[in-house]
Amino acid sequence: MTQKTLKGRTIYIPQMPRAATRCMAAAFQSIGLEATLAPDSDAETLELGSKYTSGDECLPERITLGDFLKVTRQPGFDPAKVAFFMPTAGGPCRYGQYENLLRKVMKELNLEEVLVFSPASGNSYAGIGSRDFVRTGWRALVVADALQKLLHRTRPYEVHQGQTDEAFEESLAQVCRTIAQPADHKTRIQRLSTVMTAIRDRFRAIPVHHDAHRPLIGLVGEIFCRNHTFSNDDLARKVEEYGGEVWVSDLTEWIWYTLNDEKLNLILHGKRFSKAMLGNRIRKFIQASDEHAIFHPIHEEMKGYEEAEDITTILDYSEPYLPVRGALGEMVLSVGKAVYLYHKGADGIIDISPFTCMNGIICEAIYPKVSKDHENIPIRNFYFDGIAVDLDRDIGIFIELARNYQRRKTKSGRIRFPIPHLGARVPTPA
Repeated sequence: MTQKTLKGRTIYIPQMPRAATRCMAAAFQSIGLEATLAPDSDAETLELGSKYTSGDECLPERITLGDFLKVTRQPGFDPAKVAFFMPTAGGPCRYGQYENLLRKVMKELNLEEVLVFSPASGNSYAGIGSRDFVRTGWRALVVADALQKLLHRTRPYEVHQGQTDEAFEESLAQVCRTIAQPADHKTRIQRLSTVMTAIRDRFRAIPVHHDAHRPLIGLVGEIFCRNHTFSNDDLARKVEEYGGEVWVSDLTEWIWYTLNDEKLNLILHGKRFSKAMLGNRIRKFIQASDEHAIFHPIHEEMKGYEEAEDITTILDYSEPYLPVRGALGEMVLSVGKAVYLYHKGADGIIDISPFTCMNGIICEAIYPKVSKDHENIPIRNFYFDGIAVDLDRDIGIFIELARNYQRRKTKSGRIRFPIPHLGARVPTPA
């Protein structure tokens, strides 16, 4: 898909999560394209999505379809001036069919002029546009992950309720303005580094009470459902309300996985020494360099919360349970990340998946063995299908299991509070 094809259209992007979507919209804007978020998900989203699905589809498909259909109902909607951003992937997941269903529904509604923009995972989404945009889009996702980490690192301990959310929103608006400004790559990364320093100071100014006994809960699972707060009933916030702190798997984890998968496929097809492999290695080097530059201003905040230096670490942890070349996609990442989080000192793991999701079902069958091999760390699957559920009882019970594990575990991998140089912190009373 070329920039010329998208010119003159408004690109609508599913909110997964909202921060990453806003940053990605800013990346499109930086190359002169108009982009915005798909509408917020609500009851109408589920109603519209269900109208054009059979019930065999997973929740993320109904939600993304429903939100796009809400766009078509907006006053003044012109299909010739709209593009729907719907990346795709191969493998066993139904995600690979989202694009096809969306095109089918647009045809049924006589809206074939709507452009469905669908880059694929086979080349690690390198076909998303110009090289300039690919790199800017990568930085947008990295920044969004960084902001999410600061949010979840700080919010459970805030003294004044709502202050962290406010800082997050201010920071998100600031980075989006920065990403949207056209510039050469050197200038772009310098601007982002400056902005991340300012954001670090904003979060450092938030008064907090430190509590080293608050259990750390890792959130893994299906990438859309774990990041889309409407889909998972804002489970992360619920964990915080019940006394936990969350570590949500990064959105960029999937990009690293697809890049590694591309490399393995090139080797499989005898292209270990090829132009395509060189491109793969260059992209890996550039992505790692940009990620390091963006996270450098907040490296003190992330001590003990570091992600794996290479995605192969996660894949190696998964190998005894789900061999990487035999099992593909999110199930491998979820199991491997659960083990990684155990080694980082997590006190429990929650897998968030859509109801009937094959990745979630397979992981659920594997998790008892994973738990047994790692000091019986509590691991729990939560499935969502768009029907409102009362999470209070189950979250409350899980947090108690995590507290019990915390008292008896021998693995303690992270550095707890206080973080060095955070002058505005309020100590927990003795």
